[in-house]
Amino acid sequence: MTQPPENPVHVQTILDSVADGVFTVDPQLRITTFNRAAEEITGFSRREALGQPCCEIFRTNVCFDQCPLRKAFAGGENITNIEVDVLDRHNREIPISVNASVLRDEYGNVIGGVETFRDLSQLRALANEVQKQFSFHDMISRNPRMQQLFDILPDVANSDATVLLHGASGTGKELFARAIHNLSARNDQPLVVINCGALPEQLLEAEIFGVRKGAYTGAVVNRKGRLALAEGGTLFLDEIGDLPLALQVKLLRVLENNEYQALGSDETRRADVRFVAASHRNLAHLVEEKRFRQDLYYRLNVVALHIPPLSERDEDIPLLLDMALQRFCHKHGKKIVRFSQPALEQLLAYPYDGNVRELLNIVERAVILCRGAQIEVMHIPALTANTPVLKKNRCPDKDALSHLLQRFQGNRQQLAQHLGIDRTTLWRWLKKYQLN
Repeated sequence: MTQPPENPVHVQTILDSVADGVFTVDPQLRITTFNRAAEEITGFSRREALGQPCCEIFRTNVCFDQCPLRKAFAGGENITNIEVDVLDRHNREIPISVNASVLRDEYGNVIGGVETFRDLSQLRALANEVQKQFSFHDMISRNPRMQQLFDILPDVANSDATVLLHGASGTGKELFARAIHNLSARNDQPLVVINCGALPEQLLEAEIFGVRKGAYTGAVVNRKGRLALAEGGTLFLDEIGDLPLALQVKLLRVLENNEYQALGSDETRRADVRFVAASHRNLAHLVEEKRFRQDLYYRLNVVALHIPPLSERDEDIPLLLDMALQRFCHKHGKKIVRFSQPALEQLLAYPYDGNVRELLNIVERAVILCRGAQIEVMHIPALTANTPVLKKNRCPDKDALSHLLQRFQGNRQQLAQHLGIDRTTLWRWLKKYQLN
């Protein structure tokens, strides 16, 4: 017995009861139905939308090169959870999550498509609030140790004490130095940065203390050093552990007496400068090895702050990825809205030996290479080159399993869920490698 055709009014009533936006199109992508939630999200009425090409109503950042409906038509498969931005009737940008499917008749012929979408504005606003909550002077972290540093930094900045920043390369020592300067009473004067490992000794001395004409071949004019340029402000000495011993003596004099002499000059000058120094090397060990002066170390080590590496701040990686994606999309004029799930999973498991700097470099390169709305694994060569691929129910190597065990802080249940295995299998793998 043949079923009677659906009553169009009845179908529209059902669609209007759905909380998500829903619309259907014919094979030419002209809108054939448009529910109430779609009206509310886009600002266009059903009467205005019906019969129009969907790209004229939605105006997304993927309409012409990565349209979910076109991809569904081309591949015959459902497209799910694609995040895009649409312009509503008033040209306001609204983030939405899209699902698209092909519609077929009883004989399997394509008769159109259906797209459902959900307004992500509140979620996006919440994410921004979370990011703001954990942001501090261009730095972002929810790690307890980093939050403690953020908490004491205003007090450190309000003093004029010398600060020594410890941390591996790429952890953000210069950002901490800038925050200390910007929070201090010297913030209306210059912050001057010099890398103590970037120049040979004679040029480094001239760069820090200045040089008098004729002091060496090539010194054809009197030139101010970074100390003079930082007058009244802050001098940030990066990689202080690479400073030659002879220059350590001259720097010690500045720290003790606020006096120095330019290279080739016998004139003593006064320095009104606040010092912040940083090193990725252990200065105490360098003192033991007679490669760094003990008296200078004590002068520098008035307030010591240790910045933990990213390997000890796994909870920060999602925040940093979101921040980096927004920053580099703005910088390069891209409209990328997300990382694909496989790319995100590998980014979260990546070791980041270069810390935050490496993470930023990876994301910037991916943004440059990506032509669509989301970053895929293929846009991140560093992952495929350096991150072990963990196949379900296949035991990874010892190093990969050890890294994941540290990442989940020994929580075996979470690790087993991440690997898609039961706890018994994980216990067997850990026993195989003698991992606790």
